[in-house]
Amino acid sequence: MDRPLRASLLLALAGCASMAGGGAPKSIAPSTPYAGVPVAGDRGGDGNGDGGYQAHTAVPAPSPSSSSGGGIAIDRPAPDERPGLGTTWGESVWSPVTTRPFERSTPHPWAAAILHYNEADGVRAHATHVGGSIAPLETFVGDGSIGIALVGDGGDLLPGIHASGRNLVVGADGERYRIVIRNATSARFEVVASVDGLDVIDGKPASPERRGYLVDPHGVLVIDGFRQTDSEVAAFRFGKVAQSYAARTSGDANVGVIGVAIFAELGAVWTPAELDRRDQADPFPARTYSAPPR
Repeated sequence: MDRPLRASLLLALAGCASMAGGGAPKSIAPSTPYAGVPVAGDRGGDGNGDGGYQAHTAVPAPSPSSSSGGGIAIDRPAPDERPGLGTTWGESVWSPVTTRPFERSTPHPWAAAILHYNEADGVRAHATHVGGSIAPLETFVGDGSIGIALVGDGGDLLPGIHASGRNLVVGADGERYRIVIRNATSARFEVVASVDGLDVIDGKPASPERRGYLVDPHGVLVIDGFRQTDSEVAAFRFGKVAQSYAARTSGDANVGVIGVAIFAELGAVWTPAELDRRDQADPFPARTYSAPPR
């Protein structure tokens, strides 16, 4: 597996994603083209089992104001005083999706990843503190067969550092990015993703229990932005915390983090680790005496 893979290659392979809905399990297959190649999209139910899609619009950020109580005014800090980056509601991007059936093997994720992002100074300071260095970053989860990365608008993996069990990615104000999931197995998976604590499909507070996108065997899933309709998303763009989609809707408590939960499909999961176990199976294990039935 080539670890420092360029996004241009990732995007060129991205024709095998879909999404899963609630109720009778469904999944969504996106078909957004990058350079003429279909790309993985996202979709998800609203948690009540109807498997529907929902368009989202950003709510204007509340202006700093004073709240009165007993004639005493309390000034709230200006929202733009918080440093660092958040993810804004970007321009509309064509990213159509369809639905497909998918049944999870268990209610719990097979693998999960967390990526923290910040501006360069913050990540460099952390890298210096732990003695690491910044380089194009792709993190691998599960048995190492699922790769997760953020890809910039120019096609490269964004730089970052893996240190102290944390993945820290460098972003730049105004830069567009995509979440890319590479599946090196022969199994299909469902991917539930969040940005700044919000589900990328419906913009609500995220939970692994919600439905997500599908990534096909040996496929690549590219998540372009917050889903607005069956055919469009609002691009992910780094921006000031006060301008982030989270700050303008539900609050900025979880700004700066991206989560990915990966669910295996009911049935065998043919990962490299499972294939190795079968390859090393012993036809004549050590003999013991018979035990009575329980």
